[in-house]
This record gives sequence, structure tokens and C-alpha cells, in this order.
Amino acid sequence: MKKVLILGAGMVVKPIVSYLLEKGFHVTVASRTKSKAEAMTGGHVNGTAVGWTVDDTETLDKMVEDHDLSVSLLPYAHHPLVAKHCLKHGKNMVTTSYVKSEMQALDEEAKNKGILILNELGLDPGIDHMSAMRIIDHVHNRQGKIEEFYSICGALPEPKTSDNPFNYKFSWSPKGVIMAGNNDGQYLKKGKTVKVPTENLFSDRFSIEFPGAGKLDVYPNRDSLPYIDLYGIPETKTMYRGTFRLPGWCETMDAMKRLNLLDYGKKDFSGKTYADFMAIMCGKERSENIKEEVASHLGLNPDALPVKAMDWLGLFEQKPMNRETDSPFEIVSDLMIEKMMMGKNERDMVVMQHIFVASYPDGKKEVIKSSLLDYGIPGGDTAVARTVALPAAIAVEMILEGKINNSGVHIPVIPDIYNPILDHLETMGIKMDEQFGLPLSEKVD
Repeated sequence: MKKVLILGAGMVVKPIVSYLLEKGFHVTVASRTKSKAEAMTGGHVNGTAVGWTVDDTETLDKMVEDHDLSVSLLPYAHHPLVAKHCLKHGKNMVTTSYVKSEMQALDEEAKNKGILILNELGLDPGIDHMSAMRIIDHVHNRQGKIEEFYSICGALPEPKTSDNPFNYKFSWSPKGVIMAGNNDGQYLKKGKTVKVPTENLFSDRFSIEFPGAGKLDVYPNRDSLPYIDLYGIPETKTMYRGTFRLPGWCETMDAMKRLNLLDYGKKDFSGKTYADFMAIMCGKERSENIKEEVASHLGLNPDALPVKAMDWLGLFEQKPMNRETDSPFEIVSDLMIEKMMMGKNERDMVVMQHIFVASYPDGKKEVIKSSLLDYGIPGGDTAVARTVALPAAIAVEMILEGKINNSGVHIPVIPDIYNPILDHLETMGIKMDEQFGLPLSEKVD
């Protein structure tokens, strides 16, 4: 029986564990909190739960050695550590995270040892790469060119359950969602490189009407430019990767960033209330009417949505924060987590769309759309957990069955990897709806 090591027991782990156990693999889940690992394995005869912390490298080394393949679902900063142990013992590895420079630096050693380190095999990154490459290869096989490409994804609450002014609830790594708001953005549009500094991230937005989900806002997702080469489309004049949000989130987060409420810098907030904290962020010692002070500082009406959202969050209350030296990011994100987690009987949804403009040697042009709308199961797996974990689970199965034989550090952009994974996902209800031959009026302006 093949043995798989899963490192981490976070909010997206359960579906990969269930899938691999059902396929007859032995699965060990190692997590800082052993009870979380036990919840993942569910008492299955082929499941093992281990209490483990990432600083225990001796145990990590032994676990990697004892398993046929390791899946790191730890925070991305720990992936290279796991990879080095995999290389030491000649074991393959899968992650769902972006490939950082430290991981990419292991490519040559992995190739020399015949080891595969397959990354970016979740939702975004993951399904986005695979579904995009299927369209791109289709166009190129017809001697066509990709002139414009938009790739947009979001993990959102089902609109009817989104009952707060932020129009958002967390169904995955809450801190990660909020931290992403501190990224810069960069993309190519009509041949021009557009750089978006972090302070403008949420104001550089546009809207799309998505069937079944309604009007959604879009803002830049990190740096889009490397994907011109990764996707093999040097001919494109537009390369844009974005994030979907329900209306209201971007407007509110933009205002919060203008107040530096997502700043990582630490200050002494001993004895301060939330209202005192907001006064300090407005450059004052305190304020008698902090709501109006914040609105004035932002140049907004006190009834504006961002002010209402901050009021709802509790940031204007004369309530002790019980903090000492801490950062605005930690204070605000903890409040958001307290009030904005997805309820057990509520559904999340994953929304993804690729929009291409393709041209062909005979002069014809078409818009192609590839769209995904997937809902979570109340009381069961969330949509984001399914769409992140199941592509990785299928890849693990393929590797252990000898159906993927590449070596080195890879992402899933080759047909031998993306086609079988996408086909398998369709049997599980995760399917991209592909529309070809659409008129140019369907493209993003």
C-alpha cells in the first residue's frame, strides 16, 4: 500500500485526505494540533494522525523517509524545507502554493535525482492554469494567436448569505485573504504595462456580470506578467490576472488601507480602546466622535459604506482592545475573523472566468470564455476546499500510479498533466463551461 504524508490540517485539507483514503492509500496527516489531524482522518483504518510542529525537523525527516510522497499544505514559506527532505530521500512532492524563488532553485537538483516537485495544484493557482492552458493550446493548434487574456478567480460567500457591510465571509485562510490586500499588482493591457502600488490595489477595479453570481468587482491579482512566458503566449497584448469580489469589499478595503489599518508595523496600544486606536490611525490622540472623524479623514459621508462597515466591525466602540505592542493588521484582522467566518449551514462559492480574444490566419477573431461556478455543501466541504484540494489529490494519485513521470520543479501547464486532472474533476462536478465563437462585444473593455 502506497503511503502519503499530508503536512497541515487547515481549512482546505479534508477533501484530499478523504479522496486518498477512499482510493486505498495510507494517509498520515501531521499537524501542530493532533486533534485537527484526527478530524481529517476520521478514524479510518488507513489513516494516521500525528502531532508535529514545523521546527521538529528530525520527525519531519523520518516521516518523509517513511512515505512514498509528501503533500505540503503548510504556509508557503515552509515548502522549501519539506522539499529538501524529499530530495534527500528521493521522494516526490506536491503543493498547492505559488512557486517562489527558493523552491525554483531546487529544480536542477530535483531533475538530477529524478524527483518531481509539482506545485500550484489547487484552485488559484491550479485549476486556473490548467483550464487556461487547455484553451491556449486549442487556439495555438489551430495556428491562432491569443491577443487578450483575462483570468479572474474568487472564493466568495453565496450572495444570499453575505449579510454584512463587507459583503464577504471567510471560507479559507482568513489571514491569507486579508494579507493579499497588501500585495502590489502589475498587468499588461493593450501593450502597456500597468503597475499598481499596494495603496491603489482596491481602487484599480472594474466590474463583470457573471451568470448565476451577478455583478462582481475585479481587482489585480499580484504580477500578471510572468504568465506571458509560463503560458507560452508572447503574442498577447493583454495579460491580466484578477480577483473577484462581491460589490462593497473593494470600496471598504480601499478606505481601510487609506487609514493604514492593514499595516504590519507594531505600536504600543496598551490601555487603548478601539475608538482610541482609530483616532491614532487618524493622527490624533483621541476623538469625541470617532465615526465622524474617520469619515472626515477619508473625505466620506458618515453614511458611506466603508464607514458603516468599520462601525459594524466594532472599530468605533469605546471597548478595551486588551492589546499591548501589536500591529493594526493583527487588530483589524482578528476582529474580521471574529465576525466574518462562514457559518456551518452557509454556502460559499468559487467563481472563475477566463476571457480570451483569439485571432486566426484567415482574419477571423473570436472571444472565448471558460467559466466555473461551484458551491460548497452546507455542513460539508466548502467549495474552496474542494477546488483547492481535489486537483492536488488527483495529481498525487497519478504520480503514485506512474502516470506523471516528469522531474524537476513544475506547475501543471503541460497537457499530460492538465487534461487528465481536468477530465477527472468534471466527474466530480467541478467543470469549466467553455464557450467559443463569441462576438468581440463579449470581451473586456
